[in-house]
Amino acid sequence: MVSCLVRACEIQLTLPQVVLAASICTRSGKPLLSRQFRPMPRSRVDGLLAAFPKLIPVNSQHTTVETNDVRFVYQPFEELYVLLITNKGSNILQDIKTLSLLVRLISSLTPAMSEPAILHHAFDLLCGFDEIVSLGYKENVSLSQVRNVLEGESHEEKIQEIIARNKEAEAKEELKRRAKQLEMQRREQQRLNQASSRSSLPGGYGGGGGQGGYSSVPRYDQPPQQEYRTSSPAVSSQQQQQSQKPKFSGSGMKLGKKGKQLDLINAALGGEQDVEMDEPVYQQQYEPEPEVAAETEVSADVLEKVEQDSIHVTIKEQLSLTLLRDGGLESFELKGDLDLRITDAAQSKIKLTLSPKDYSELQFKQHPNVAKFTGSDKVIGLKDPSRSFPVGQGLGVLRWRMTSKDESNVPLNVTVWPQPRGDGTSDVAVEYELEAQHLTLKNVVISIPVPSGSLPSVTGDADWRLSGNSFVWTIDTIDSENSNGSLEFRCQGEADDFFPVSVGFAASGSLADVEVAKAVLIENGEEQTFSQERILTVDKYEIV
Repeated sequence: MVSCLVRACEIQLTLPQVVLAASICTRSGKPLLSRQFRPMPRSRVDGLLAAFPKLIPVNSQHTTVETNDVRFVYQPFEELYVLLITNKGSNILQDIKTLSLLVRLISSLTPAMSEPAILHHAFDLLCGFDEIVSLGYKENVSLSQVRNVLEGESHEEKIQEIIARNKEAEAKEELKRRAKQLEMQRREQQRLNQASSRSSLPGGYGGGGGQGGYSSVPRYDQPPQQEYRTSSPAVSSQQQQQSQKPKFSGSGMKLGKKGKQLDLINAALGGEQDVEMDEPVYQQQYEPEPEVAAETEVSADVLEKVEQDSIHVTIKEQLSLTLLRDGGLESFELKGDLDLRITDAAQSKIKLTLSPKDYSELQFKQHPNVAKFTGSDKVIGLKDPSRSFPVGQGLGVLRWRMTSKDESNVPLNVTVWPQPRGDGTSDVAVEYELEAQHLTLKNVVISIPVPSGSLPSVTGDADWRLSGNSFVWTIDTIDSENSNGSLEFRCQGEADDFFPVSVGFAASGSLADVEVAKAVLIENGEEQTFSQERILTVDKYEIV
């Protein structure tokens, strides 16, 4: 069976002008992604990719290398290789065009040319490879056509979605209209029932009046505690104020109103039932005010300002994560950007070098005018060395993004442990510990929801307050010297009442530890002094 597979592979290698596989591998030959367009055993592809880096001559300017059986057409891309494996009879010019289109596709689909990014977008990349190469031959397609196929947008589907949304909106409006109509009918029926019940009272048509006539009713103030308008206790404050205002009537009979019998009764009662039908009052069930969560957003203004030099670098990161109360990380995302501001035109032609650290978990994205990273050194410079950075205004030259499921990447670990006592109250233990020792956290806010109307009893000395329906604990500074702390309080409620917990802070430093090591002039390589400011803020930090 093995000999048959090897023989089939040798036959495929001898086919004229065909692309056998498109692959992405590391500099050491480790395959990350490979799409075979002709039947080839996986062991054969792994062997070819493992031998490929060893075949590249040192300081070679060529992008092709050959063996006895196959040809490699490759292009270095940061820390990786993008390559085509073809037979030796393939058209090399056509292969170079195919490789160029593959590289452009990879750049458009992945935010950074790194191993995690390639693995994350592997499915999209494989589908794109199949659109470009079919059975070993390049299709006559452009990058925009491939992207359109991958996105799979349908005009008819969008129209159907719009029609469905319109129908849903119309149904909601019809429902509101019918509900309003039924409420008005109910109100009218209630008023008629109240009027008929009062008509049976003695003297209901006024005292002293002759038969067939009605006497004038003297003016009087309606007692504020009486409420004849509705039997429901759910009335708004505005309606209560209106019901407490005195009513006046200067005649014994009102004309021009609907329902003569009701008008006569109103006149006999002194006008206390003078209600305009054009302005119906709706009865609604009492709805308590929504609980207001405490604000945990902390501004970076609490951090110390850095005195800026003529070359100033600002590194800003924003953290968004969700932790599980029983342990584990549900989501983690870190976004950062590097802003360069130059105020001296003589220093506008520079390049920045990041500190030599492990940035393998970061997905970098450069400004369109900034050159991509090449090699192990992370150098930030313009693609055209003759051009200068803008003077007097900031320019975002670099962005990065990091996602993870590793709980060790969380900078501040907060634990909330409620223990029900069995009498409707719970003992809640809160503890924090700084995991990122290189950061200094300022104005840390830990907000824990508590039942409405409860008053926590706190053990120990801590800066806490009640904000809305939240217990808010504030810590001024958390750093390597003051890296942990705890607090306990007793409060009404069960375990689920104290979640979700929100955390906010502002920190000096970079969670990804991105740092500029030096800034040098392009002309003479002379190092320049510069100032640097690194800020970390929280967009969302929840424990659910």
